[in-house]
Amino acid sequence: MSVPFGPCALTLGDITTQLRSTFAQFTDPRRGKNTRYTLVDAGLSAFSVFFMQSPSFLDYQRTLEQTQGQSNAQTLFGIHPIPTDNQIRHLLDATDPVQVRPMFSYLFNGLNQAGVIDTYRSVQQTILIALDGIEYFSSPTIHCPHCSTRTQANGHVTYFHTALTPVLVKPGMEQVIPLAPEFVRPQDGAAKQDCELNAAKRWLAACGSDYRALGVTLLGDDLYAHEPFCQAILAQEMNFILVCKPSSHPLTYEWLDFLDRGGAVRTVVRRRWTGRRHEIDTYRYAETLPLRDGDAALRVNWCELTTTDKNGKVLYHNTFVTNLALNDHQVAEVVAAGRCRWKIENENNNTLKTKGYHFEHNYGHGQQHLASLLASLIILAFLVHTVLEWMDDHYRLLRQKLPSRQRLFNDLRALTSYLCFASWDDLITFMLRSFEPGRVVPVRLEPPPIPPKLDRFQYAPS
Repeated sequence: MSVPFGPCALTLGDITTQLRSTFAQFTDPRRGKNTRYTLVDAGLSAFSVFFMQSPSFLDYQRTLEQTQGQSNAQTLFGIHPIPTDNQIRHLLDATDPVQVRPMFSYLFNGLNQAGVIDTYRSVQQTILIALDGIEYFSSPTIHCPHCSTRTQANGHVTYFHTALTPVLVKPGMEQVIPLAPEFVRPQDGAAKQDCELNAAKRWLAACGSDYRALGVTLLGDDLYAHEPFCQAILAQEMNFILVCKPSSHPLTYEWLDFLDRGGAVRTVVRRRWTGRRHEIDTYRYAETLPLRDGDAALRVNWCELTTTDKNGKVLYHNTFVTNLALNDHQVAEVVAAGRCRWKIENENNNTLKTKGYHFEHNYGHGQQHLASLLASLIILAFLVHTVLEWMDDHYRLLRQKLPSRQRLFNDLRALTSYLCFASWDDLITFMLRSFEPGRVVPVRLEPPPIPPKLDRFQYAPS
């Protein structure tokens, strides 16, 4: 990444200032006069744990405050004083995660103004937003009014939470840009349990206007390839490329067989060398197929990719429907965009689960919105890291020196556990200086063990 951003580039100081402004609008559940800790302190405290990828970050900072008179929680995040873990949970439980959306918009707009979003343009110069759901909490006992439920064959009930996580993606682009999530939860007046598809409709209605002027193509699996949702996409003046399976769309495939017999299904074959072997990509496509029965059914264009080796062994196969026009040249571009949907699993959901964010961990469930709010803050921390890689020269240089995410955050945790830095710039500069020629690289420090009774924010019983 070597994009010249100029004065509109966001710094971590800018982001922290906006975080304070956003968290100041959080819902305060207190009715008395005990307001020693602000909602800003609570929000930044929770965010700092996820940003530093250190469940014990606040405990280390309390120790620094006692021994050195100040802490990185104060100097880096502006938290003073540091609330206890239970106070954080109590203060944040009443805040609906929708109140975090302005922060997602602020960061997206910053990326757009800096020209980053334009680098994600793909099929027909649109940006690709992939939709998918991710489960982030499950328990047979702990639950809240916003939990979904599933009943096992033995009659036991499991309570869980699911989030819809829209993500900006592009074929060949490693980084993804997470957008504001939408949560699956019971809706007022609804007889049926909420689901991922309904959450996608709500996200589209609430956030579609924020992105449609940029030119958007939505990506999704077979769950989304049904007329009501496709019509909702078109109503937002967006495009779609959605997986379409024969098992869930029998009528569409009956029409496809009819068109195929009449010679109306086009085939394009392309051979390529991967560097290790020859592969053959066979594209098939057809136009104006109905998604359902009836004269008024929405008509879509269909395409298929089958990739084989030189011996005919199938290496990949998938089918898609889209409103985008298809021809012998564009079918490959449309399929490449459709295939890009898997990035939401690998580069987003898998990163949240396994790359230090511990998305599925129960940091605190609460009785109102706490579980969903903390999930939003975890996704927000991931987004801030992504923004810094694009827009902060020093942070990007440090990531180049420390390409392993685990190494980077291990070092950040160690340094901030023992030393107090006056600012983020001082911290990053201190780390970068260790790579200067002739400078002795200090021995890497590991944080001292925290007694289990202090490590509370990591293990939340409720």
